[in-house]
Amino acid sequence: MAAETGMTENPYGVGGLWAQSDYVGKGVFVILIGMSLWSWWVMITKWLDQRALKKVATEAEKSFWGASSIQEGIGRLKGKVNPFRDIAHDGLQAVEHHRKSSSRDVSSNIDLADWVATHIEKRTNILQSSLQQGMVVLASVGSTAPFVGLFGTVWGIYHALISISIAGQASLDKVAGPIGEALIMTALGLAVAVPAVLGFNGLLRVNKSIMERATYFAHDVQAALVAGSRVQGK
Repeated sequence: MAAETGMTENPYGVGGLWAQSDYVGKGVFVILIGMSLWSWWVMITKWLDQRALKKVATEAEKSFWGASSIQEGIGRLKGKVNPFRDIAHDGLQAVEHHRKSSSRDVSSNIDLADWVATHIEKRTNILQSSLQQGMVVLASVGSTAPFVGLFGTVWGIYHALISISIAGQASLDKVAGPIGEALIMTALGLAVAVPAVLGFNGLLRVNKSIMERATYFAHDVQAALVAGSRVQGK
């Protein structure tokens, strides 16, 4: 009971900090908490998406090339969202369109390999764009959160100076609250920025790995569609 009473009456706790902060201090606190929640939401959702894509990539590398035809291989790739299936499907459609076009449209004047490569590259670019979604949030949070916390620090020191000026002396009870506010804002800014930076670097590395696998798969699909066989040795 005594411990609970002491915690409730502590003027320098988080509750006391919130109570003695003005609208600017509270605004900085809310902004930092919002940035933290946003960055963690992006990191968690991106990690789940990457885990699903790695599973899809493994399935494509194993089951797709075990099929007797491109059509059968496409049918083996399951899932509502499957960029590897989309790559193969777009490539196959490009081949069928080119062969049917004859001299009826402009595609007949384009080499088959270039025509297929263009459609497959378009699909890989879509995958790359989807992988980059949310990364700007992490980069922005990681670069701006320390400065937001620094602003809160400066504002807390400003309050400490005002308290000293009003009191006429730098007594500990007059400056402890504002200085504590300043230090907490500094720590909070770093606590928001560091996970965002680490998450950005980790997700970026996985994105690069997924894109490499997608690019290799796209090249093999293109070779199979144009030359009739997959390039070996990969």
